[in-house]
Amino acid sequence: MNAHQQAQTSVRAPFGQRVRDWWNGLNRFQQWGVLIPLVVLIYALPILNPPLLTTEPGTDFQIALFNAARFALIAIGLNVVVGQAGLLDLGYVGFFAVGAYVAAILTSPDSALRWDYPWIAIIPVAVVVTMATGVLLGAPTLRLRGDYLAIVTLGFGEIVRLLADNVTPLRGQRGFQDVGRPEGLNADGTAIFNSSDGTPWYWLVVTVIIIILIFVGNLERSRVGRAWVAIREDEDAAEIMGVPTFKFKIWAFTMGAAIGGLSGAIYAGQIGFVNNQKFDVVTSVLFLAAVVLGGSGNKVGVILGAFVISYVPDRFQAIAEYKYLIFGLALIVLMIFRPQGLLGSRQRLLAKGRQAYRKLLGRPEQIAKESAMIDSAKGVQG
Repeated sequence: MNAHQQAQTSVRAPFGQRVRDWWNGLNRFQQWGVLIPLVVLIYALPILNPPLLTTEPGTDFQIALFNAARFALIAIGLNVVVGQAGLLDLGYVGFFAVGAYVAAILTSPDSALRWDYPWIAIIPVAVVVTMATGVLLGAPTLRLRGDYLAIVTLGFGEIVRLLADNVTPLRGQRGFQDVGRPEGLNADGTAIFNSSDGTPWYWLVVTVIIIILIFVGNLERSRVGRAWVAIREDEDAAEIMGVPTFKFKIWAFTMGAAIGGLSGAIYAGQIGFVNNQKFDVVTSVLFLAAVVLGGSGNKVGVILGAFVISYVPDRFQAIAEYKYLIFGLALIVLMIFRPQGLLGSRQRLLAKGRQAYRKLLGRPEQIAKESAMIDSAKGVQG
């Protein structure tokens, strides 16, 4: 392909494709030069309170930003399971609930198991317990596929909620009050982290998201990430080629559960109250909607989808009660005209492989035309 043909191809390419090609053409230092100002702007949003973005007076803007960031963190964790490994999980809210309840049980004065340890020491415990829950759930169920796995995970989410309702120490609807939060005081003696000021919570979650994105990105480029992609695209072929599919599916479930438990513990600290009413099936479906809407398998896409799912009801209070109808219609339209989501998933090649691909075909790697979610007709693994 000569230079004239390449120029014509670039003109014909959609705007999103041209942006992706430009980004992939930058070296690592140039990419950081673009990202750092963007990250600074994201951190500054609660202070700037842009007139076009603000949710006030209907909803406190800082709290709305925290909720959007919290949804983004959850979507990143669910994307590991659904987008990277192709495992349809409808009960992800169960991991979110486990993390929240562990934090509540270990920090609330309503709990007989309260620990007198700093909040930062409780978070690893919540993450480890949630990871163990992921292993316990995944070990007997991950030999299922598609709709069968979806039904089992949906049942797991409901089991967690019903246990919270019926097991007396978990206090049902009474819940746990005064759940612990990070320590620290302002100059006037008030707590830095409190339920009415969303700014420090937003900054905390954005920092966690950046760390998780770096970790997940490195994981995707490792042997584990390549195994997840192989399982997502064709599990039978991956197994024939020697990939231990069951082991790597457990890995995906465990990593996703860890991120879900972390987000649940942070949420419990911010709201200061945990009971069984906050972890229903509808919430789990919203988590999955964020992943599908943004683009299953695309980290930036799921963050965008989570922002839309969380921000739109807060921004437009008049339509907030119709949010499920609106999101449902949006997903139907999306599945018809753009099944890959707002930002399509792509099999990102490693650096050397990407260069070879471009030299061989004269164009960058392509965006997937289908959702990364696996075919539900595959049924039970033989």
